[in-house]
Amino acid sequence: MPEDERRVIFEKSIAVQIMAIDGTWARPCTLKEISDNGATLVIETSVQGLNLKEFFLLLSSTGLAYRRCELDWMNGDQMGVNFLHQRGKPKKPSPGHV
Repeated sequence: MPEDERRVIFEKSIAVQIMAIDGTWARPCTLKEISDNGATLVIETSVQGLNLKEFFLLLSSTGLAYRRCELDWMNGDQMGVNFLHQRGKPKKPSPGHV
């Protein structure tokens, strides 16, 4: 994540999952920090051999809150992901901005 980007760093990590776009695999992980453009995760099990080109970050146990991601970097059990924004759909402005 860029240094000047606003991000939220969690004192206690939040349990989340990463899941294949087609649903063929899922792995538990914890969310360390998040911003508008990406997140840092701690992976609990091996991701070796998985296609991390594009996948979902499930932020809720029901799967109703999620982000489409791509792998940015990997260092041991930590993973940086970039959020992929929908093409052709402009981002909503922040509250208070017109």
